[in-house]
Amino acid sequence: MKQLVLALAVSLATAAPALADLVPLSALSRYLNDMDTAQGSFTQINADGSISTGTIYMHRPGRVRFEYPGDDLLVIAGGQQVAIFDGRSNTRPETYPLSETPLNLILARNVDLARSGMVIGHRYDGTATRVLAQDPDRPEIGTIELVFTGDPVELRQWVITDNGGGETTVVLGGLTEGGRLSARLFNITQEIQSRER
Repeated sequence: MKQLVLALAVSLATAAPALADLVPLSALSRYLNDMDTAQGSFTQINADGSISTGTIYMHRPGRVRFEYPGDDLLVIAGGQQVAIFDGRSNTRPETYPLSETPLNLILARNVDLARSGMVIGHRYDGTATRVLAQDPDRPEIGTIELVFTGDPVELRQWVITDNGGGETTVVLGGLTEGGRLSARLFNITQEIQSRER
């Protein structure tokens, strides 16, 4: 019996720091909702194992821009659409509704991670809080796992898993929040027009 109590005490002692470092969903929602603009570098690990780097510009709600200079690619979310531009092609961009991508969960006007059915995983991995989320109305579009450091809370990376099981990881190099970003960065129509000139 004494050994059982000792084992229980040890397990509680080792579990306590992890629980203390787990950032609550309410705090994570507040952090995302308070984020207006942000920019920084990123590294992307693609589903095929290849690695891309670039710059991200975010203007919540609903807008983000990923520039991949090494791959001559550009991804813009704006006007409820996502457009993928391939600089090596003369064709028009591929477009998708933003609502049909997991990225919509962090670009929403009001992020509420406590919404029923949205979060399907919430844990502390020893260094960061990880939140696995899905659109409860469209679980078939895939999931997004958000990784946050605490004190202060900061979004460090996300992993998008599509409905085929392919994973794309974006590791942020440190976001600079605040500041003015031109609306042109997120204007898909203007980007198309500038490329057609």
